[in-house]
Amino acid sequence: GAGEIVLNCMNNDGVKRGYDLQQLALVRSAVSVPVIASGGAGDYAHFADLFEHTGIDGGLAASVFHSGQIPVPKLKQYLKDRNIEVRI
Repeated sequence: GAGEIVLNCMNNDGVKRGYDLQQLALVRSAVSVPVIASGGAGDYAHFADLFEHTGIDGGLAASVFHSGQIPVPKLKQYLKDRNIEVRI
């Protein structure tokens, strides 16, 4: 069995329009292992939406961090301000 699932929604990957919340919530409700979302993050609100609307255990992104569009410390503070648990 799997200990964790990293679900990359390929049709959202790199487009920066947000995560596929419906698909992620469906997978989250169907499995008992942690689910990490990937593909779609384009702004701070996309991360908040991910955690507030799906029950997902973690989120990852690449281009918004590599480009400097979203600095990791600022994202962590943004989420923390919304009472979303983050690792410091």
